This record gives sequence, structure tokens and C-alpha cells, in this order.
Amino acid sequence: MKSKITLTHLKAAVLASVITLPAAQSALADEVIEQIELGLELYQEQEYGSAITELEFAIEDMRKMMSGLIAQTFPEAPGGWTAQEASSGSSGGAAAMFGAGGTSLERVYQQEDGNGQLTASMMLDSPLIQSMGAMFSNPAIIAAQPNMERVRLGREAAVVKWEPERSRAEVTLMLDGRIMMQVKGENLGSQEIAVDLMRDWDLAAVREQSAR
Repeated sequence: MKSKITLTHLKAAVLASVITLPAAQSALADEVIEQIELGLELYQEQEYGSAITELEFAIEDMRKMMSGLIAQTFPEAPGGWTAQEASSGSSGGAAAMFGAGGTSLERVYQQEDGNGQLTASMMLDSPLIQSMGAMFSNPAIIAAQPNMERVRLGREAAVVKWEPERSRAEVTLMLDGRIMMQVKGENLGSQEIAVDLMRDWDLAAVREQSAR
């Protein structure tokens, strides 16, 4: 009876997510349900290795679905800029997402009438975040860095680094101790466009979609 209750809960969670997913991901959700059901059948038949394999495939597909929802939280392009679709970042692909290395997603923005470029990225549940968080929460370290300052964004605070001689900006926001969000810009006239893009990021949606 316990297995049936667990399966019902898993199916309900997957089906609830389908409401907010596009058609392609809805089809993926159907596959997840099938994988979970087959995994349970194999478990009940004591074919544990095969059951683990099916459930691992289901977990990986759910990671892809969750990443798709997180990608929707990235801010829209500012006026005079265009944006690409958010995708898995260069530090990890789909196979590594939500695994030991955490999630890495990014979105690139291009200035329409200039050479400016912005890259918004998010890293979630990576071991790197803890060490980075310790650095960015230390006022002495920030004060010792040239061209670096702390900027308030609503109730959160970001660290901004502006290199005027290189026209580069970097805005970093640590969220809830497990999410690192960054906006890096090149060929910029000032740091403000990078700060404003970070300000436009829907932090409530990020928290909702990345909740454990």
C-alpha cells in the first residue's frame, strides 16, 4: 500500500507541473509518469537494478523540466537590446543539471545598435556557491577590491564590479545561500544597464521554481 501512495504522490507532482509546461515538455512529463510506473513494477518484481535505471531516467527528465521552468524566470531584453533563449550554461550540460555540479543556466543579450553584450547566468546548488558566498558577504574583501561596490536591489544586495578602462561590468547576487545569479557585460558605457537587468530579474519566481 505504501508503494501505491508514493506513486500517486509522484504522479500528482508531475501532472501538476504539466499545467505550466509547453507542449514538448508536457510530452516529456507523460514519459516521466510511464518511467515511474515501470520502475515501480520492476521494484515490486524485485528487479532492483532495472527499477533504479528507470527511476534515474525519470529523475533526469524531471530535472530537464525543472530547468525549463527556471529558464522562464530570466529577465526580458531591455529596450534597444535583443535576447536569446535561455539555455544550459557552458559549465554544464543536461546530464549534469541538478546533480553534484548543480544547475547552470544562462541567457545572452545583444545591443541592437552597438557592440554591447550582456550574459545573465544562474548557478544553483553548486559546491562553488558556498565559497563564493563567503567572499561576497565579507565587507573587508569587497572594500579591498578596486572598482567593486555593494548595491541594494530591493531587500537583496548585489556586488557590482565596474572596469571602465575595459568597459566591463559584473553584477553578482547570492540568493538564499544556494543560488548565485550574475550579469556580466562587455562593451558597455556604464554599469547601469547590467545593474538594471539584475534588478528586473523576478526573484520571487526564481525562488518558486528552484524550491526543493
